[in-house]
Amino acid sequence: MKKIIAMALILTLVLAALSGCGSKRGASDDFIAEQPTDSIEDTEEVFTPISLTSTVTELENGLSAVRFDGDDGFEDFLAAGGASSDGEVVTYLAEHLLDGLNLGFLGDMFGCSTIAVTSPEGNHLFGRNFDWENCEAMVVVSHPENGYASISTVNMDFITAGTSGAVRAALKMDQVRTLAALYAPLDGMNEAGLAVSVNMIQDSATIAQNTDKPDITTTTAVRLLLNKAGNVEDALTLLEEYDLHASMGMMIHFALTDRTGRSVVVEYIDQEMVVTETPVVTNFYLAEGEKHGIGTQQSHERYDILTELLAQKETISIADVRDALERVSKKNFDDYASTEWSIVFDLDAGTAQYYHRENYEQQYAFSLTEGE
Repeated sequence: MKKIIAMALILTLVLAALSGCGSKRGASDDFIAEQPTDSIEDTEEVFTPISLTSTVTELENGLSAVRFDGDDGFEDFLAAGGASSDGEVVTYLAEHLLDGLNLGFLGDMFGCSTIAVTSPEGNHLFGRNFDWENCEAMVVVSHPENGYASISTVNMDFITAGTSGAVRAALKMDQVRTLAALYAPLDGMNEAGLAVSVNMIQDSATIAQNTDKPDITTTTAVRLLLNKAGNVEDALTLLEEYDLHASMGMMIHFALTDRTGRSVVVEYIDQEMVVTETPVVTNFYLAEGEKHGIGTQQSHERYDILTELLAQKETISIADVRDALERVSKKNFDDYASTEWSIVFDLDAGTAQYYHRENYEQQYAFSLTEGE
């Protein structure tokens, strides 16, 4: 069946070349794309999520969004043993979903900040900054046949880097881009109330577990958790069931939180998984021991800013989380990168508020229940 679908996608590519179909929708096409945030509390009261379809919607330069419904092939990916490298993920996509296209993705990694808090209304919030050079970001709202619905974010430059010719042309197709993006999320929230983020640690060590367990890579681990984990405990159990292999050999850790209020960081030290309870994660090791504190100086500064905020308030509103993310965004530091996107996930409401390239006056709203 997947081969038939893949052939249909390739046929669509040919037809698109002839007829000009498959282009992105503009921001004026039958959806509410942006909401001014003069007062984010007012925005929350009139929260209107963007309506998405399987056609990629361009929200503004460098930011798009799409909805996926159907079989994402991830159960078959896991049943086949997963993947121990990004190249194996590409091979799976090419052979099983994209009919032999040689797609190459995932460039260098990134450095970011996350914070998990409780709002005055009792909702559990998760804030996330993704810091990188200017890139093409895509929000994917996924409703898979076998798994939880989720909202996730993908750096599409990681997918398109190094491609050319027919492959690059294929990646302009919405269906192909969306399927590839499903296997490359960097953060997300699912309908069960779990949120996850990948943050880099500047360390010469890497993650290359080698036991008899099935294999998984950084971004496919994120997809695993979004599709299958109902809470932090589920997520930890799932991660224990796989050998993790860091994409591009980069050391990373996972920030996890759920709607019970539990927040942890998962780190890999000497190829062993270590879990530390913490509401704030940036880009240095938090586990006790000889690795503790290894990372960039700036990541310590951002951590201190966020932990100070938590110490000042028992509950923190969505507006407070947005403002906290702005305080630790890259414009406040002498750095080449920018904060490409900031998100505030409401784990209880199943909503997400995105801010693009450090413009915290412009909000893009998404909901897991929109269109249901």
